[in-house]
Amino acid sequence: MDPWRSAQDVLRCHHCGGSTGSPLFCDICNTHLCKTCVGEHLSDFSKKHGLVSFGRRGSTYTCLKHSSNICDLFCEQCDHPICKFCISFKEHHGHFVEDILKSLESKRHVLKMELQALVKTVQPIYQKIATNIQVQKVELKKNNKIQITAIRKHGKDLHREIDNNIKKLEADLDEMDTELMTVLTKKEDEIAHISSEISKNIADLKNLIASNDVSVVSAHISRNAEFRKLIPKLKMSLPRFTSQRINMETIQLGSLSVVSNETTEHNFVTDSPGNDSSSSERPTIVVPFVIKEINTTSGESGGLRSVSCLNDDNIWTCGQDNILQLYSLQGKLVKSIKTKSGNRPEDIEVTRNGDLFYTDENDRTVNAVNNSHIETLIKTHEWTPCNVCNTFTGDFLILLYNDHSKQTKVVRYSGSSEKQNIQFNDNGQALYSSHGSKCISENRNLDICVSDWGSNTVVVVNRAGNLRFVYTGPPSKTKESFTPRGITTDSQSQILIADYYNHRIHIIDQDGFFLRFIEKWELQYPCGLCVDTKDNLFVAEYRTGKVKKIQYDV
Repeated sequence: MDPWRSAQDVLRCHHCGGSTGSPLFCDICNTHLCKTCVGEHLSDFSKKHGLVSFGRRGSTYTCLKHSSNICDLFCEQCDHPICKFCISFKEHHGHFVEDILKSLESKRHVLKMELQALVKTVQPIYQKIATNIQVQKVELKKNNKIQITAIRKHGKDLHREIDNNIKKLEADLDEMDTELMTVLTKKEDEIAHISSEISKNIADLKNLIASNDVSVVSAHISRNAEFRKLIPKLKMSLPRFTSQRINMETIQLGSLSVVSNETTEHNFVTDSPGNDSSSSERPTIVVPFVIKEINTTSGESGGLRSVSCLNDDNIWTCGQDNILQLYSLQGKLVKSIKTKSGNRPEDIEVTRNGDLFYTDENDRTVNAVNNSHIETLIKTHEWTPCNVCNTFTGDFLILLYNDHSKQTKVVRYSGSSEKQNIQFNDNGQALYSSHGSKCISENRNLDICVSDWGSNTVVVVNRAGNLRFVYTGPPSKTKESFTPRGITTDSQSQILIADYYNHRIHIIDQDGFFLRFIEKWELQYPCGLCVDTKDNLFVAEYRTGKVKKIQYDV
């Protein structure tokens, strides 16, 4: 069948050859099946089979250690599929194990985020860079022509100056020669006159010698003494041209400016993935600024501790009392809910579905709020839950501490079931301090970020719980004490950290490199943080009881 002249053929069963719109698929045998032929195919007990829907083909793996089992789980720490029997082995003890299809979806989510970032952000930047290079090439050629013309003009000017100087040297030489020639001619005339007098005197002496007249001979006066007194000797130095070594440093030939081809960081403003409509209309922000200030009653009751966005128009807050409060961005109190136990909530979190959760330290519970009804979702015993965040896969990450053992850990919950414990690094050392406030957030690449006031650090691990980096603040000569409290992430996978006593926000990238501050003149004792879908930052100020909405450059 000619693929260019016909429609695509339908999928056909490999057993009966019949067509079906949605066949089944044996992942082990790599065979399309219709419902009628499934039984016949599975009756072949000489082979293993993995029957799935066509859309799930390629998701079945045979366990490498237990060849009779199909891998339906995935160990994130070991990074390979396992079967249910593998879990009982020591090598997977304490590892984060997840349903293989759910793990696949999580990894696809990360891949989609990477693809979206490449297509919408990175690739356009490189295209713009390539365009700029072409422009630079054109400018380089144009500049070359301009500079060559300037150099040649300067060369002609230099030749003209040199010719003028040579002509002046020749004129000076002629003038010197004329002056010396005059002196020589005068001397020559003087010598000729004396020579004439000497010749006359010789003739007179010869006549006297021949004369017999005593009176004439006696009257002779000798002039020999006069003639022996010679005229001054003329010492003459002839003009000589002395050429000088050409020193290019002293000759003003001109010079070319130093060529610069340094590489610098690009500063393109990119759109936020997933926010096409808003980010295309959003102006470029050079300096972060406060858009809104919302006054809450938490400042009056002792301090505002946490904030979480319900949507782009409403925020939940909690402070030192037992009240959960919902505010509009106009500052109106929309709803107030008392905690189930009457205790102060330690932290709040709004899920992507808009559900509100809060932790209760004294009651050791994690609670879900549905309208005004509160349901206890998780109840712990020896460990106390403090801070919580919802993940992109729908799980919860909860920070728990144990006063008795002086330990802190992060636990992943799916519903009320514990799935993963993160507590130690590869060397068996504790990742988190045993004291001080802590906050938690999941990044777009599924890293788990914890701000740890007890150690004045931000600890970031990957989804499997392996340590990626520890942030202790930017390089500084003064070494200000870093006091991290609230933490959140934005659509660019940047991590934002509230620096409580320094009254500012640190912005670092997903690999822990410091990018910039949101400076202290805008903030007072920042505590809780969250971002909305447009990457606007919400900061809960502990002592003022204000929530500030800040637009910053991402």
